[in-house]
Amino acid sequence: MFATLSTAYPEFIHWTWAQFAPHYQDLNMCTLTADSVEAWLADWSQISKIVQETYARLHVATTLNTADAEAEKNYHAFLSEVYPQVETAEQELKQKLLSSGLEPAGFEIPLRNMRAEAVLFREANLPLLVENRKLGSQYNKISGAQLVPWEGQELTLQQMRPVAQNADRAVRERAWRLASDRWLADRVAINELWTKLVPLRRQIALNAGCADYREYRWQELLRFDYTPADCATFHAAIEAVVVPAATRIYAKARQRLGVDSLRPWDCDQDRDPLNFPTLHPFDNATELIDKSEKIFQHVDPQLGEYYTIMRREQLLDLDNRKGKAPGGYCTEYPIARRPFIFMNAVGIRGDVRTMLHESGHAFHVFETNHLPYIQQLQVPMEFAEVASMSMELLAAPYLQIKFGGFYTEKEAARDRIEHLERIILFWPYMATVDAFQQWAHTQPEGADPAACDAKWLELQRRFMPGMDWSGLEDAMMTGWHRKQHIHRSPFYYVEYGLAQLGAVQVWRNALKNQVASLANYRHALARGGTQSLPALFATAGARFAFDAATLREAVELIERVIEQLEA
Repeated sequence: MFATLSTAYPEFIHWTWAQFAPHYQDLNMCTLTADSVEAWLADWSQISKIVQETYARLHVATTLNTADAEAEKNYHAFLSEVYPQVETAEQELKQKLLSSGLEPAGFEIPLRNMRAEAVLFREANLPLLVENRKLGSQYNKISGAQLVPWEGQELTLQQMRPVAQNADRAVRERAWRLASDRWLADRVAINELWTKLVPLRRQIALNAGCADYREYRWQELLRFDYTPADCATFHAAIEAVVVPAATRIYAKARQRLGVDSLRPWDCDQDRDPLNFPTLHPFDNATELIDKSEKIFQHVDPQLGEYYTIMRREQLLDLDNRKGKAPGGYCTEYPIARRPFIFMNAVGIRGDVRTMLHESGHAFHVFETNHLPYIQQLQVPMEFAEVASMSMELLAAPYLQIKFGGFYTEKEAARDRIEHLERIILFWPYMATVDAFQQWAHTQPEGADPAACDAKWLELQRRFMPGMDWSGLEDAMMTGWHRKQHIHRSPFYYVEYGLAQLGAVQVWRNALKNQVASLANYRHALARGGTQSLPALFATAGARFAFDAATLREAVELIERVIEQLEA
């Protein structure tokens, strides 16, 4: 039965549960022994990979065009009619393996994960989890439809990003206010969505016997190596070490601009506060691909080859267009053993950074293709983001035109300074997002949009005091509306902060020996989900940490390199 399973996605992407069911029934009826378990796991992996690739491709279709009613219908049909049945069947197979007492080689971490998932599983939650995903899609639909008028055109908010970098402060302000007003126009709709999401998530947690959604989500995200208390320690370390460093960056920016206070339109993530002409690294997606390919060939020939495969097999959808979902991501097609990168490129320096970041995720997929079982591909997100954030730093020396990249030597120095400053500025924002989520999903008032506005305001003032929002309080307090992770991937954000600290350590090693650091990086990626989180960090040459001392070492390195680049 399993030997005849197709590896061509058009043949299974519209399967109903009736076509999946016999394979799960066959697996459930097998007798497990030490001699048969590896073949059984291989068959289980095969059908699970078909499920995951179907899910991935149907989801991708809804993001490529949020107005595609057929794509939305197919995705929701899969979520409603197939996925709950699959999750029940998968749970039965997990219980079967756990009950057998067998421990296949290389399966220690996957078995640990299965035990946690088995404890959390409740059949009553299956329709609620489907509804949670659908509400996440609704958030995408709201944000994907946002357009603003600019000089006779209707532009997406992403297409407004180059305007936000204009050297003319008045132009920047006008563009920023247009985008802000467009978000505020959806304030009621996003608030209504939130008042459905929070109670739904609470009910999911209660059904699973958890005190609150944070406890549920902690276990669902398989966070064995740290606690909410560790996150609070990290927040405090960021407040003590990083906020002063961020304040120094803001002070420098004020001096460069010659202004009394920094306003939100002065600090777009892609704008150079030195007021040099805006960097325009590429004109179209083809140029972005061409130059990225050359950069990766310099970073590591094998990584370059991986990127060439993605180009050849059309696994890159990079340009921004009307109706496309916002943001960028890399997903995996496990049957094809290929990644797929989605982004919204409009020719700004942030697009280059996104390309490097998502390619790090893509390389992770290629490096784990040797692992035999799908359960071994379940990489902790905290380390998955080390793969992507490290690539941003490891590729930085090759962004110059002389390596086939985007910038002159001076432009590359400017870009690296901006990138390093943004790392420092990111940690306080990450702390704001994480602290907000921890509050929203543990306090009774977390479902109240007005209380959320007040909490966001409090946290932003605590962690991001260097910005002047006077007269813009409505935009400031609704900052939680504009962070899609809060709405679509709850609690998935502290990973970025922890991973960034790991990535800076990988980069520190590369400054001493790039070849050795790359080797350790690739070796860690190849381990997939077969090691614990601290062990994966260690394999990559970093320490999994929350403390102020490790953070201070990272910040001092960043500030030292910025000084060298400025000189």
